[in-house]
Amino acid sequence: MAHFVNPFTDIGFKIIFGQPASKELLITLLNELLAGEHHIEDLTFIDKEDNSDNVNDRGIIFDLYCLTSSGEYIIVEMQNRWHSNFLDRTLYYVCRAISRLIERPVADEVDLPASGNDGVTGVKEAQPRYGDRYRLSTVYGIFLMNFKEAKLEPKFRTDAVVADRENGKVVNPHFRQIYLQFPYFTKQLEDCVTLYDKLIYALKNMNEWNRMPDALKEQVFKHLERLAAVANLSEANRVAYDKAVDRFYVSRIYEEDMQDRVENAMREGREKGMREGREEGMKEGREEGMKEGMKEGMKEGKKEGKKEGKLEDAQNLKRLGVSLDIISQATGLSLGDIENL
Repeated sequence: MAHFVNPFTDIGFKIIFGQPASKELLITLLNELLAGEHHIEDLTFIDKEDNSDNVNDRGIIFDLYCLTSSGEYIIVEMQNRWHSNFLDRTLYYVCRAISRLIERPVADEVDLPASGNDGVTGVKEAQPRYGDRYRLSTVYGIFLMNFKEAKLEPKFRTDAVVADRENGKVVNPHFRQIYLQFPYFTKQLEDCVTLYDKLIYALKNMNEWNRMPDALKEQVFKHLERLAAVANLSEANRVAYDKAVDRFYVSRIYEEDMQDRVENAMREGREKGMREGREEGMKEGREEGMKEGMKEGMKEGKKEGKKEGKLEDAQNLKRLGVSLDIISQATGLSLGDIENL
């Protein structure tokens, strides 16, 4: 068992950033991320209405929703596993948070009735103007990703804003998304000069440490060391964390293998599509034939790769002694199918 919790597990992430004792650490990380743009003095955690929008998301999504003392809303999410339409979901989360800012009724200006004794008659009470309801607070979406997203640039940090396409000038400052792809963070500790780099380095590597490196001398790392030490966990958190670690490693093995299979299937599909496209193109037009052939080839390659991989993955996990429930959760196969392997 590692000395520190793994921040890429749901319980580990919440222990480090999602409890009252960890608020100072979260504020430090957010201020480093927003340096030169915004400084957070204090924040409160907001209970989300639900932990996930779909039952199939459980075990994948784990995030925090915060309100700063100056009125900004911040979504912080640690995403361990790749899944399709990830960028669409993060856009939905931020847009949903923005929409909730204006989900409140606005009354028109009204005449107050005359009072019998106070002498006030026909006085109009000032009411918000129609447009006032659309005055927004800034909503930040910060997504820490333990995988590479093909639709983002191959780099560690991507900042998304609403901006003019031609000149890059920000049109509306109240919408902000920050994507951090941890596999692209390759700095060694001796190369980390800023506190920002050191925090990212610690999050990426701390699960492999037996103690905090001497080079991390800042007070924030002493706090991190106390929070993240497995030996300091309560009994309930320790049991939950052990289960989370089991899910983490099974899901990573399965996900990495599945991504390889999908990529191989897509490559084979593209090659097949190109061959078929060339043949079709000779008959009905080279350009149109290539396009249709590639589309069908990719679709067929994905389908065949996933179908063949699930049974093989389940068989390998079963041979390793993984419980049938976890195998079923990781592969989507029924318990009966797994027992018959």
